[in-house]
Order: sequence, then structure tokens, then C-alpha cells
Amino acid sequence: MNEPRPFRQFILKVHERCDLACDHCYVYTKADQRWRTRDRAMSLATADQVARRVADHVRAHRLPAIEIVLHGGEPLLVGVPHLRALVRLFRSLVPAPVQVSMQTNGTLLDAAALSALVELGVRTGVSVDGDRAAHDRHRRRHDGSGSYDAVAAAVRLLATEPSIYGGLLCTIDVDNDPVRTYEALLQFSPPVVDFLLPNGNWSDPPPHIGLGTPYASWLITVFDRWYAGTGEPVVRMFAEIINMLLGGSSAVEGFGTSPAATVVVETDGAIEVSDMLSSAFEGAAATGLTVFDSSFDDALEAPGILARRSPLCATCQACELREVCGGGAYAHRFRAGSGFANPSVYCADLQRLISHIRSRLVADVARLSR
Repeated sequence: MNEPRPFRQFILKVHERCDLACDHCYVYTKADQRWRTRDRAMSLATADQVARRVADHVRAHRLPAIEIVLHGGEPLLVGVPHLRALVRLFRSLVPAPVQVSMQTNGTLLDAAALSALVELGVRTGVSVDGDRAAHDRHRRRHDGSGSYDAVAAAVRLLATEPSIYGGLLCTIDVDNDPVRTYEALLQFSPPVVDFLLPNGNWSDPPPHIGLGTPYASWLITVFDRWYAGTGEPVVRMFAEIINMLLGGSSAVEGFGTSPAATVVVETDGAIEVSDMLSSAFEGAAATGLTVFDSSFDDALEAPGILARRSPLCATCQACELREVCGGGAYAHRFRAGSGFANPSVYCADLQRLISHIRSRLVADVARLSR
């Protein structure tokens, strides 16, 4: 088992609700529905306690810097004054530089919110699933109407402030044309694009799993388009795979074998593992700890955190790509009856994608050495 390493990224669920009703959202549509009973927003009293626990963790491990990620639900639902107070609280209490980032659906990102985010230096990413048809297929409002126009306007506004423009997150739908989706994202000039595999597992599989390797086909098409381009954005998944193939250490959860350094704090102060585990079963992400009764050092030894450092299953251990794939995202390994001791539900897709990228790199290295 990998030795514990201190948390460096703290994901704060600052608001538990969302103004969209995305049908692929892993928070609201999966097995774990505990969000219904949590505080709607993280109070400043709770945030103060979180900040003090983070400060203790920083001092105990002499961390040079940490990252706070404002998440939800939809984080902008807390309102600009609350957001400003929360960020200032962390920066006043934590004895190290605090980088703050936020992932938003963009619907509430207006000029006033943008001004505050620039003032606070909050690097902001927006979720966009491609063009209008692709985006509105899943990211709809509660009344069923699409959100694309509002989100597109927000991204264009955000792009006017490159110092905080973090990039775009796109959840993959293999029914959408991959090149059209990628080029629809390029029109927003993002510095980074994150492609997210739909959350699921062996007991609650993502769409099309078991029908060949559709996610690999989709991603390979995008990769070839991206790899042939120049001056285009970082695509984090591809960049991470290339980094790992060249012997680098993993920096993105879901790839490589480096232990995770991320922890989640819910609106009520509960300390949890990744909320992607909501696809497994009720309470899969729970540690039983809160910031009111436990430190983050305590959380390092919580069973749910320790489990993420467990050795890979025998199938993954025997795979030549294990150092790159790392077994895939922990949440994607779950199967009722055997828990998380399995390959990723995306195993075949990941093998094909990584092998394709490796072949392209090998061919290019061979060409350069001639």
C-alpha cells in the first residue's frame, strides 16, 4: 500500500443544490442521495472551522501551498458576498499561499460575479458539452429548457479575463460527433479542455459499455485531431497519458499510481472521499468524520481514504499499462459483491486509448531518430 501523503487539494462543497437538472450528473442522479439532507450552503462558521483544520494540516506537514476548489452543486448559488467572505477567510487563516479555483455550470456567471472572481484571483472552469445540441441534450434547466445560450455567453465573458480562465469541462456523450464537439469547444479559446468519462461502474454501467470500445473510438478521434493541431489547448487527459508514458508522475486522479492528495468537505463540514463514489452506493464516500471533531490527519487514516491506496486488483497488476492507467478512476471500479477490487468499467476503452497514444509517440520518436 502506498504511504499516505498530506492533502494538498481541498474540494469545498459550498452549495449543495444546483440550478440545472443535468441528467448525467453524478451528484443528483446516482445511488447516494444524502445531498437532500445536507445544509444547502456552507456557512461562514463551518468554513471558518474548515480553514482552521486546513491551517493545522499545512503547519503539520510544512506544505508550501494548497488549493481550495469551490464546488457544488453550483457554487455561484452562494452569492458573490458570501463567496468573497469565504475566500478571504481561507487566505487569512491558512499560513501558506492558497490557490482558489472553481468549477461552475456558468449560468450565474455575470459581470458582477466575474469582477469578484478577478479581484479574488479565483481560477474558473465552466462545464460545456459541445455545441448547442450536444450541450442541451443533457445540461437542461429544471423546467426542461436548454442552458447553452446562457453558458456560452458566460464563457465568452470569462474569456475576456485570461488570468482566471481555467478552461472547459466536457462530459463525453459518444452519440455526439467527436470532432464537432471538440471544435465547438475550441471556439471559446479555452486554455485547457477536460474530457470527463460519464460516471458509472460495473453495477451501474455508463451508456454503451459492453458494446465494443466506444469511448476509446471517440477519444482517439479527438486525440488525432488534437495531436495534429498546433497552438491548440491542453487536453488534460491526453497530456497526462503522454506524461505518464514518458515516465512522469501522475498529477490527475484516475491515471497513474500516485496516491490521491484530494479530500472533499461537504456543506455541513463532513469530510468525504470523492463524490464520484455516489454511483456506487449510499454513503460510499463517507469517512464518518467532520471538521468539528476530526483533523485532516485523522482523515488520512480513514478507511475510505486508505482504500484508495490499496494495491490494484490482480488483473490490473498483470497489465503492462498499469503504471499509466493506474486502474482508472477508483469510482469506476465498483461492482456489487466485490467492492472496488476490480479493473475500471472503462478498462477496455482505456487500454485501447493508451495503446493508440503510445503507438503515435513511438512512431514519432522513431521518425526523429532517423
